[in-house]
Amino acid sequence: MDPASMSRCVVRSAKKVPAVRYYSIVHDVPRGGPGLAQTSPPPPPQSRSVFDQAVNATGPRNNWTKEEISQIHQTPLMELAFAAGSVHRRFHKPSAVQLCTLMNIKTGGCTEDCSYCAQSSRYKTNLQATKLSTVDSVIEAAKIAKANGSNRFCMGAAWRDMRGRTRGMKNIVDMVKGVRSLGMEACVTLGMLDKQQAKELKEAGLTAYNHNIDTSREHYPNVITTRSYDERLQTLENVREAGIHVCSGGILGLGETPRTDHVGLIHTLATLPEHPESFPVNKLVPIKGTPMFGQDPVKLEDMVRCIATARLVMPKTIIRIAAGRVTMPESEQMLCFMAGANAIFTGEKMLTTECNGWDEDKEMFERWGLSPMQTEASKVVEEPKFEAQSFSHMRDEDKTSSQPQA
Repeated sequence: MDPASMSRCVVRSAKKVPAVRYYSIVHDVPRGGPGLAQTSPPPPPQSRSVFDQAVNATGPRNNWTKEEISQIHQTPLMELAFAAGSVHRRFHKPSAVQLCTLMNIKTGGCTEDCSYCAQSSRYKTNLQATKLSTVDSVIEAAKIAKANGSNRFCMGAAWRDMRGRTRGMKNIVDMVKGVRSLGMEACVTLGMLDKQQAKELKEAGLTAYNHNIDTSREHYPNVITTRSYDERLQTLENVREAGIHVCSGGILGLGETPRTDHVGLIHTLATLPEHPESFPVNKLVPIKGTPMFGQDPVKLEDMVRCIATARLVMPKTIIRIAAGRVTMPESEQMLCFMAGANAIFTGEKMLTTECNGWDEDKEMFERWGLSPMQTEASKVVEEPKFEAQSFSHMRDEDKTSSQPQA
């Protein structure tokens, strides 16, 4: 063979072997040929990952470990949010968002030392304490909420517990009955509750009782010292045993470590005998005069990650964006909905902080194709008219309807 031919052979033999892709792994091997065995794809895993188990769940489970929830929580955010949205679509109507309206029926004067709360008597927040609202004023407010599309009306009183509040309990029972007679769900948050009090509220027709655990068990002593974590869990047990839906969640932005404390918060609620019917996710609104004033704002990433993890771990639970939503641009709210949130508070006010108004939320719903959720616990016969009205407008209508007809 002459030197030129030999050179051409060397060049041809030095050509790069074409790459073949097997299951996303690139192998530099020849494409078959005599005496060359094909590379086999990797065998399937013996067991699915915790994340895969959550994504493919057919129902809730109550035996989660913190390590398992942590694995889910630390999944890359894009993948986590997408998976949570997929699970959400399997267990809920994706465009349906529950509209809840909250009324503070007794403001301030609370003896607790919750370090985020303007209603504590221990802090100088310039909040004026009030007595318990009248039954008639509460029912009027509920009518307005219903006219604006809300199907759950929540009533909050700044009390440590209900001991010795016989008259107050009687009025609240009447409030619950009045709200239920409107075809709305009724929810109250009154502090700690014993078994007998829970039974009374159940007999009145109460739909849900809100009692947040605020944060993880480990971080809890940094937030409040006048009520133990176990006392909160005992109230949830009393509520559940009475047959009332449990509404319990937490507050993000209390100086916690998201990677551990958000996991701990979710773990506590996801391992109860039954998952909460609803899980409120509050974004701290720092109030001047409280120890938590000056805390760094909650990062959007942490809020979306918390919501998405809760959706995967508690697939049937309603996840409510609660306090602090007013500080979130609409685009951030949409990310939360896409990650599994499906309820909001709407109306004129939260307990002591501002709330997104009915008009604003109506426009947001129309832009994004959302609709007010209808639930089994509400007795709405026809679709609600989602049209914003004011308190004064409602009063004018009442006056007109009470005038004799010609």
